[in-house]
Amino acid sequence: MNGTPHVLNRILIGILGLALLVTGILLVLLATVPAVGSWWRDWSTGVWDHAKFLSEQTRIPGREESWLWVAAAAIMIVLIVLMVAWVAQQGKGRANLLVSEYDDARTPGNVSIGGSFAEQALKAALAERTDLAGITVATFDVRGIPGLKIRVQPRQGVAPHALADDISRLVEALDMVVGRKTPVLIHIGVGARARFSKAERVR
Repeated sequence: MNGTPHVLNRILIGILGLALLVTGILLVLLATVPAVGSWWRDWSTGVWDHAKFLSEQTRIPGREESWLWVAAAAIMIVLIVLMVAWVAQQGKGRANLLVSEYDDARTPGNVSIGGSFAEQALKAALAERTDLAGITVATFDVRGIPGLKIRVQPRQGVAPHALADDISRLVEALDMVVGRKTPVLIHIGVGARARFSKAERVR
């Protein structure tokens, strides 16, 4: 229900993690293996000499600067724009309103019900349960239709199907209150908090 590009995020995190791993291994080898240090000095010297040669061959007419610096600056600007666009996509899809209707046939006016109302009502109802280690409720906009995402972390031994039935009944009661059937995604997962919680567990 969230517009966040999860696949792209995983790919970028994987690339960043791989780059950091390779960098860390290289630093360890440079500090501990003399042969690697010697290879690094020879390789970096050759790269520096080649970079100086390219800089001399690509000078802007009438100036000492290379146009490669201009190209590098343009690439950095493009990367910054892409990063800003990527950050703007995170969490996309969140909504503030659960219901917003206007009907002047019976009662003039605009009736709006905030998503926080449904979120707080469901959290309050589920907070009384001792068989849950974590509860998260959020309102999202899916193709122009507001919906709810309910994420719960049951303790060990809780039957997922029974928990899903209980949550469904709460949602049905909420639908009767707001006067509209709301699309709901129920996510039942177990995390570290549920595994290692010291509270009493349901068997």
